Amino acid sequence: MATPPSRAGTKGVPRARREEQILAAATEEFGSRGYAAASLPAVAARVGVTKTLLHQYFGAKQDLYLACLTPVGDRLVAVIRAAVAEGAAAPSATAPSAAGPSAAAPPAAAGTPLLVLRAIFTALEGRREAWFLVYETSLPPDSEAARRAAEYRAAVNRLAADGTAGLLAAAGHEDPLDADALNHVWQGLVATLVRWWIKHPDQSPDAMARRCARLFAVAAALAPAAADGDVPGNLPGGAG
Repeated sequence: MATPPSRAGTKGVPRARREEQILAAATEEFGSRGYAAASLPAVAARVGVTKTLLHQYFGAKQDLYLACLTPVGDRLVAVIRAAVAEGAAAPSATAPSAAGPSAAAPPAAAGTPLLVLRAIFTALEGRREAWFLVYETSLPPDSEAARRAAEYRAAVNRLAADGTAGLLAAAGHEDPLDADALNHVWQGLVATLVRWWIKHPDQSPDAMARRCARLFAVAAALAPAAADGDVPGNLPGGAG
């Protein structure tokens, strides 16, 4: 979702609006190129301001990254937590189904992962590359940005671990290694789906949520019938 070059930084533009446009351009630059390869002159050119003005508004490169990261990380953690709570509270989750919005909702154990995915897609719409800010690996190790990104990852990891362990426990399976394996599978699945979605900008959050529901249904149908000691044959999900 390329941000077209603009003259947003010309005289007369309110400072708040200027800052919004700088943050939008910087989020795209950092998300698509990574911290180390991102260019502040490229951000300035997108917005139509000087690199000096970027420094005046946001400080050094690490400070600008942190200003982009914080709203994204806060939003992701909040929506994942809310989706998990909604799934846990409902006898059947209000999750998008493969047949469309009017179809019967799946049971909560199957619906919570779909609620989480839908929440993530909705939170990222309009700034999809922002997902990568939380998982950036080239940040200076001792920087505040690296510390904050690690905190967001830890929060998402805790939600995912609690969610996947809860699903297994509800099915009568409490092997900690099963829970750990499922947590890793779930987080890898989420990252893969977000990457696919970024490459298909025509896909709306609702369309992606329905697509995931269809894929989950197919995976459940392909699973073998549950045997003693096995997890029932629908695709497990988690918190993030």
